[in-house]
Amino acid sequence: MQVTETTAEGLKREYRVSIPAKDIDGKVTSKLTEVGRDIQLPGFRRGKAPLPVLKMRLGKSVLGEVLEEALQESVARTLEDKELKPAMQPQIEIGDYKDGGDLEYTMSLEVLPDFTVMDLATIELERLRIPVAEDVVDRAVASFAENRKESEPAPDGHEAAAGDIAVIDFRGTVDGEAFDGGTAEDYHLNLGANTFVPGFEDQLIGAKAGDRKDVKIAFPEEYPAETLAGKDAVFDVTVKELRTSKLPEIDDEFAKSLGAEDLNALREAVKADIEREYSGVSRTRLKRDLLDILADGHEFELPPGMVEVEFEAIWTHYEERKAQDRLDEDEKDKSEDALKAEYRDIAARRVRLGIVLSAIGAGQDIEVSNEELNRAILREAQNYPGRQREVMEAYQKNAEMRDGLKAPIYEDKVVDYIVELAQVSEKDSTLEEVIAMPETDAAPAGEAAA
Repeated sequence: MQVTETTAEGLKREYRVSIPAKDIDGKVTSKLTEVGRDIQLPGFRRGKAPLPVLKMRLGKSVLGEVLEEALQESVARTLEDKELKPAMQPQIEIGDYKDGGDLEYTMSLEVLPDFTVMDLATIELERLRIPVAEDVVDRAVASFAENRKESEPAPDGHEAAAGDIAVIDFRGTVDGEAFDGGTAEDYHLNLGANTFVPGFEDQLIGAKAGDRKDVKIAFPEEYPAETLAGKDAVFDVTVKELRTSKLPEIDDEFAKSLGAEDLNALREAVKADIEREYSGVSRTRLKRDLLDILADGHEFELPPGMVEVEFEAIWTHYEERKAQDRLDEDEKDKSEDALKAEYRDIAARRVRLGIVLSAIGAGQDIEVSNEELNRAILREAQNYPGRQREVMEAYQKNAEMRDGLKAPIYEDKVVDYIVELAQVSEKDSTLEEVIAMPETDAAPAGEAAA
């Protein structure tokens, strides 16, 4: 096999590879001999057909297999001999092949950059702890009680107040015409919950059972139904019944109804859950700070193809959200050119971090075990009740889906390794301060798990 380097510009490499005809012919002969041991052709006993006959009958199909195998073997050998670390799958362009001739092709690729990983022991991080205050536990327990509150008929003459449930019939019109979704009977409206059109509930405060009144509202300009957005509407409302809410007493019996031994045990369990949640938020902040340091601490040329693939993924996601009217306000205010420039910067940052994390992980032989991957698949399957087996089988059959789950696991393991080496101080903080992260999108590209 002859390999000639034709391009070496930056991270781009191109090689012209030639596999001699005698090598191809030798592989064809070996393959035909192997196949001939088990095949029976007309006029010959099983395994006794001569090579010329085998070549005449099976030569073309065997040649195709041999060429494919020779191509794959030569690509792998070239990468190994030249000590190349491809950033992406090499591009292969095969020349005009003639039966009995050499197999010639061109291999183009981008290689990963050579760089030195920064001294991880010099990294300084601050872990923000979030103490769980008792009033936070109080509110969490109170929310359990709120979810278990019951209602009872209000006494005669009771005036509707926030927290009451109004059982109503209503018919809405715009310009005197009824509209879809504007009519209902025996509708249970939780006053003060603000689940209805803005301004509707407020006009029922003070009403009594049996009252009938016109409720006038203006649909918001951003209302989902375009035919109603920005329009004035009138609802003919009949208050059929008022019900007052009754919260359960927050005591040991209430705690037992939730499966706890007593109220103290319930509060301890709630506090532990909140602490786990706060710990996760704190870790996310620590990880973001670390990724910022890694991105800023490594300067090297990026493979253009990797950046382009990452950018296309980001832009496709943007266009999907745009079609679904789910863009952020700042995205709506920017031109397409400005957004593309911003997203290309994000793509470059992700690729840079992916390369850095991969280099660190590879240097420490960090891998995702089958057990870790299987746990992740199980967690993912549990998000689809009734379809768990189907989801698990899909992951078992699809390597790309498995890689999608492995990437964040691998990333977290590398991050944990770096944090162990880094100089980490701790400071008490608040939830608001911890979640007030900069807007920079530092998530590495999926290639980090390669």
